[in-house]
Amino acid sequence: MKQTTESNSNLYIQILENIDRAVIALSADGIISLFNPAAQAMTGLSERQALGKTFDHLFKGQQSLRYLVSTALTAGRSVSDHEEIYLYRPFSPPLPVSVSVSPLLTEAGAPDGVVLTLRDLSRMRDLEEAVRQSDRLSQLGTLAAGLAHEIKNPLGGIKGAAQLLDLELPGKSPLREYTAVMIRETERINTIIEGLLDLTRTRQPHWVGVNLGKILGDILLLQKNAHPGKEIDFLFDLDPSIPEFRGDEDLLTQLFLNLVKNAAEAIADGGVVRIASKIVADYHLNLPTGRPAPFVTVEIRDNGRGIDREDLERIFTPFYTTKHFGSGLGLPLCQKIVRQHDGMLKAVSEPGSGTLFSVSLPLIPPPDSGQAG
Repeated sequence: MKQTTESNSNLYIQILENIDRAVIALSADGIISLFNPAAQAMTGLSERQALGKTFDHLFKGQQSLRYLVSTALTAGRSVSDHEEIYLYRPFSPPLPVSVSVSPLLTEAGAPDGVVLTLRDLSRMRDLEEAVRQSDRLSQLGTLAAGLAHEIKNPLGGIKGAAQLLDLELPGKSPLREYTAVMIRETERINTIIEGLLDLTRTRQPHWVGVNLGKILGDILLLQKNAHPGKEIDFLFDLDPSIPEFRGDEDLLTQLFLNLVKNAAEAIADGGVVRIASKIVADYHLNLPTGRPAPFVTVEIRDNGRGIDREDLERIFTPFYTTKHFGSGLGLPLCQKIVRQHDGMLKAVSEPGSGTLFSVSLPLIPPPDSGQAG
């Protein structure tokens, strides 16, 4: 019997140490008696900093959390909030969490404190934002396709007329400067329209087994010599365990080339662009075979000028750009490519501290592996 009890205790400890939810136990007078590893990761506080401290003292200023804990302690009942509570941390941005507080009872049924569990909702927010971006692009695509068609026809007529006029003018006529401008500007507008149409076209990806390391390596080889006059260090940290996975090689090359190029262009004179890849367990994609596919994340980080919060919320909107050049279609097209691969694209930035673009793609087996869904 004693051996069974010890075995159960060891199992409980193992569960608490490996569960992905923060678990914090409090005594009846609000003193923290348990602070599992997930709680330490979420709060940024160590077990040594937490144990023996009162919850109110450790989480002062976090009124929503303190209210739920106080209610559970005084009322002796379970309370929860699964909507919009933010956990404020000393050296990290606020973390959206769902909260549950349940009473702890002795064997006799008397109240003996509470247990608080926190679930990280940031990944869910990422998924919700990816869905919203997808919906916006879908709605825009219907409008853009019709608009582009209406613009291209008269634009072709204007360009043709300007070319004919240019042929009729004498070789040294100063008026030819105007026809040259007209032709050049119609070509620029046509390039913008073609970029917009790329967002609306429904070309099906050509699925093959892609080698992520080779794609990123080739891009870095080209980019190292593509920015003369700038002292930019390109640092590459590839997880060698990443296997080949299903993807469209041309589209993924276009995606990462655009993001790496953007990172380099965000650096004024000298700086660093870091490209890292890793397999993450935060997301899984359920395949028709029943097997969940993990995700690989590629992070492209620069230490350039950064992006203002107002601009960051709009960078995936077509034609919106913070550059003095460019059409504002590159990032929306990147978003479309990521969506075609059932992935997610996220940007994090602070003015003066650089920008991080994170691409998460499911590791779906290649079509010829016999495992693809």
